[in-house]
Amino acid sequence: MRLVIEAAEPGRRESVALWEAGGRRLSEAVCATTDWPPFARAGLDGFAVRSADTAQASPGSPATLRVAATVAAGGLAPADVAPGTAVRIMTGGAVPPGADAVVMLEQTADARVGGQPAVQVRSAAVPGQNIAPRGEEFRCGSAFARPGELLRPGHLALLGTFGYAHVPVFVRPRVAVLATGAELLPVEAPLAPGRIRDSNSAMVAALVAQHGGVPVQLGRVPDEPGAAAEAIAGALLHCDLIVTTGGVSVGDYDVMASLLRSIERSSAAAEGGAASEEAGWQATAPPQADLLPQDSRLLFNKAAMRPGAPTSAAIVSGKLLLALSGNPGACFVGFELFARAALLRLQGVTEAAARPKQATARLAGSIDKGSPHERFVRARLYTGNGTLYAEPLAWGKSSMMASIPAADGLIRLQAGPQGAAAGEIVEVIVL
Repeated sequence: MRLVIEAAEPGRRESVALWEAGGRRLSEAVCATTDWPPFARAGLDGFAVRSADTAQASPGSPATLRVAATVAAGGLAPADVAPGTAVRIMTGGAVPPGADAVVMLEQTADARVGGQPAVQVRSAAVPGQNIAPRGEEFRCGSAFARPGELLRPGHLALLGTFGYAHVPVFVRPRVAVLATGAELLPVEAPLAPGRIRDSNSAMVAALVAQHGGVPVQLGRVPDEPGAAAEAIAGALLHCDLIVTTGGVSVGDYDVMASLLRSIERSSAAAEGGAASEEAGWQATAPPQADLLPQDSRLLFNKAAMRPGAPTSAAIVSGKLLLALSGNPGACFVGFELFARAALLRLQGVTEAAARPKQATARLAGSIDKGSPHERFVRARLYTGNGTLYAEPLAWGKSSMMASIPAADGLIRLQAGPQGAAAGEIVEVIVL
């Protein structure tokens, strides 16, 4: 994962209208352009008073003050609050000079003094009561959102408050989605013997969109390295990230594995002819080195995990290529562990924050472990009596997809021969 995150450098930037900025990620810090509030304002409807004038007020002996003016939100009092007077004020109104407290309307009663409007205050006010002072929330120049931060509706309220009609954001990464395999049919096609419909492309596209990217469907290519290389070359011209599914195992027709092996051999030759066996590839694979750009570089060739062991990654013409398993469950896990992190990093999220969110949970069912590799088990997360539980989902094999819609977490079992028993505390990745 570290190699993928380091390879995914933050991408292009643009400015969008405030109304279109929701759900985007900031490309630079945004700061308060003024103190906020910009003036002392009333926190509720009532009367702005000098607290000293109400020091002896009580329900049985109220302080009577002459009402000198009324201030609505957006208005200003014509003069300072003089001793023995009060100003009627509405929520959000500017507290006039001279007043240091606002008495809520419910603690007052109308009165008249010498034929003039007055108010009776039935409790003593204290300085600062019901007043939001200038700069209470923000000081001019203070940052309220950082690069890579996801803009939520509350951010848009602040951006509007501080005059950001246009907002600096990262361009949504364009992600090429390519499925490989002669067995794949279009979604709308009827099933045929030995064939299946391409379900991974739609799933990957939805995951891309969910995490801020723009999916670019390249469709399906047969098990021919030349066809896959041609599709990848075209995607490099207008996409920021390439995600493929299928063809990454070690079978005779695994097209992506063949292309990635060619990268490894080219890299080994450039470094003085190091044996490809040292990198874990089959030296007998047919050469395909001329199909991909010469500046391609392999990041890793498979991962020691289940499901998704065939997951591989490379840099091709400066852009990240992630080759995920064709098995739906393994494809899903591979995306959440690698592609999601790359997508977030391309949108300016810090390297640390781009990593999957982890928590601990109590296991709600036992898990057997069939291999010594690290294992990620699809799970349903729920809370009970203040405890987070992780329930392993059935139909969890690499090729199975029935449990994918219900998975909101991945139970992470460390490398080793042991599984985990119900009741144990385990690490989970929150999806």
